[in-house]
Amino acid sequence: MSRRGDDRVTWDEQKVLAGDPEALAAVREAERIFAQERARGATAFRVEPGKPAQRIDQFDATAEQIIMVPRVVGG
Repeated sequence: MSRRGDDRVTWDEQKVLAGDPEALAAVREAERIFAQERARGATAFRVEPGKPAQRIDQFDATAEQIIMVPRVVGG
């Protein structure tokens, strides 16, 4: 989630393996967002249909979906 709502970065895994420049750029952008949000305290979860969400600390380009949950600040 961002100030604009949900940000989605997608790529075709086969195109990444083939070295497609657009797909590789998308992976780099997803890695950048992941690192930036983790540095801000966000928690990341790998989400797969039919399975419980799994907390992850490292970016996984093979994950079907990664959800970033911003740090919750209360008072």
